[in-house]
Amino acid sequence: MAPEMIKEYDYAKKRYEAIGVDIESAMEIMECVPVSIHCWQLDDVTGFERSSAGLSGGGILATGVHPGRAGNQEELFEDIEKALSLIPGKVKVNIHAIYGDFKGKAVERDCITPLHFKRWVDWAGENNTGLDFNPTLFSHPLADNGYTLASRDRKIRNFWIEHVKRCRGISNYIGKELGKVCINNIWIPDGSKDNTVSRLEHRKILKDSLDEIFEKDYPEENMLDALESKLFGIGLESYTVGSSEFYLGYAEKMHKLITFDTGHFHPAELVSDKISAVLPFLKGIMLHLSRAVRWDSDHVTTLTEEIIAIMQEIVRAGALGRVHIGTDFFDASINRVGALVLGARTAKKALLYALLEPSESLAKYEYEGNLFARLALLEDLKTAPAGIVWEQFCRTNGTPGDFEWAGDALKYENEVLKKRERNSG
Repeated sequence: MAPEMIKEYDYAKKRYEAIGVDIESAMEIMECVPVSIHCWQLDDVTGFERSSAGLSGGGILATGVHPGRAGNQEELFEDIEKALSLIPGKVKVNIHAIYGDFKGKAVERDCITPLHFKRWVDWAGENNTGLDFNPTLFSHPLADNGYTLASRDRKIRNFWIEHVKRCRGISNYIGKELGKVCINNIWIPDGSKDNTVSRLEHRKILKDSLDEIFEKDYPEENMLDALESKLFGIGLESYTVGSSEFYLGYAEKMHKLITFDTGHFHPAELVSDKISAVLPFLKGIMLHLSRAVRWDSDHVTTLTEEIIAIMQEIVRAGALGRVHIGTDFFDASINRVGALVLGARTAKKALLYALLEPSESLAKYEYEGNLFARLALLEDLKTAPAGIVWEQFCRTNGTPGDFEWAGDALKYENEVLKKRERNSG
């Protein structure tokens, strides 16, 4: 380490020691907490089904035509490996069922098997990373009428029930092979564009479908089930079957994880406040970090007060073992690899900010009723030298620091991404 860097780090260390924070311990914890990055940012949620032409429905949409979209598994692996080289600390990779190794053949989603994901497992093992998984219940002819697991049509419902059952088995296979728990996250696009009078009927159907899906248990060291709600989707603005309230009740009853996507709530709602509200009742939480801009939920995560507050709530609750951190956004208007890296680095940076809190001092002031001292300390922390600690964390992990990594991402764009013939269209 250069002398000036040593001097900066020593300064930060003494500054934090003065308020009772051990930055070495904070970085040790950082090394143990993975962030799960979503592969679909790199190809605009297109996947590798032979007939796939990208998103065709389901209340979500990737916009933009920036060059360099990954068009096959080799390119996707190449882009993920580049992203991994720019993200310090542990990382997992989150994949959808449409990203299987189908070898150019049309494989229906109710027929996928672990064999279609063996290449992913081999790749993850070679890169010392874990995998998370998602059934894909959108961009399919049997999802075009607005309902999948909540459909009145038993044939449609059976197709999707079988798909999710197979995804759970694949998640178990992934977790067992890699020795790292695989979270199987279920999100459905079911709902209606206009007013719906049969809300309860569809929710009863969804409950029955989920009950059937979860009839088989898998070892929790291999896989965990998570349920993800959404406020609304494009073309599904008036009614969402799988609402937050529905899944909270189901997750509590059936001992499942709840997934909080930070862009899936009303702008006035705070996910940071929901964490402590559900932890006393639920097995745990899966976080999908994105940034909402007005109605759109899927912008690249940036270091907002809310993202920091989410991490603070997790750390303050001692819940790092029960909350799984991941990203989920898709922006085709900018460098896709850079966007993915930025979101992951943001999540880790926010976690470091939370770990650098003087928790004992803050709790002491609160117990004593010294609310001014608590507020003053929280405010002073905003200008504490957390950035210096972050730079050290990056150096320790052999990844570029701030003001360096983006140049590396742009170089990769010029040397690799722009040479690909396709764009996102």
